[in-house]
Amino acid sequence: MLRPDSLIFDMDGTLWDNVDTYVIAWNRGLERTGHRKQVSRSDMLRMMGVEARVMLRSVLPGAGTAAQDRLFEAVIDAYQQLLGQMQPLIYEGVLTGLEQLSQKYRLFMLSNCEEGGLVNFMRHTRTSHLFLDYMEHGMNLQPKHHNLRLLIEKHGLQSPLYVGDTDSDSRQSALAGVPFVFVSYGFGNTEQYLLQFDSFASLTTYFMNC
Repeated sequence: MLRPDSLIFDMDGTLWDNVDTYVIAWNRGLERTGHRKQVSRSDMLRMMGVEARVMLRSVLPGAGTAAQDRLFEAVIDAYQQLLGQMQPLIYEGVLTGLEQLSQKYRLFMLSNCEEGGLVNFMRHTRTSHLFLDYMEHGMNLQPKHHNLRLLIEKHGLQSPLYVGDTDSDSRQSALAGVPFVFVSYGFGNTEQYLLQFDSFASLTTYFMNC
């Protein structure tokens, strides 16, 4: 394998686990928009990594787009109110690993999260200085493979790798023509990857010696 010139990271399930905060935000959003149902952590885990519209259809099957949009606005508002008190699990080795990797590679982030979601991550973890750029689904409502290509074209990347934790990440990477690096400690599973790592520390060691 040629040495990559850049690493593009997924967020949820790859760098941190903030699902408990998302559950609270979704349930508050459901309550505020008059829906009697609630979601659990297991419900949320099944939806991690998919686009917002897919999540909304799963939570409110049969509801119209307007009702779904009202719910999503309420969820985002609730999440913003939780930012100061959330306590996500930042996976072991992520912060020190990103510091090391940034000295050798151009680092980026790409997620199916709402607009501002990656900024919230970088602010919470104080890692903004480590990433050259990012793309979020909420910026343009486009799928990951589309936004991967946008990042690649914008920065003239020649040999990028996408690092994620789900089969959806793998499939989107393939559509973009980007080799996929799978981290098995996250939320999903896949059989389609170039490299697999069981910890962020092992990923860091590999690429620092690549």
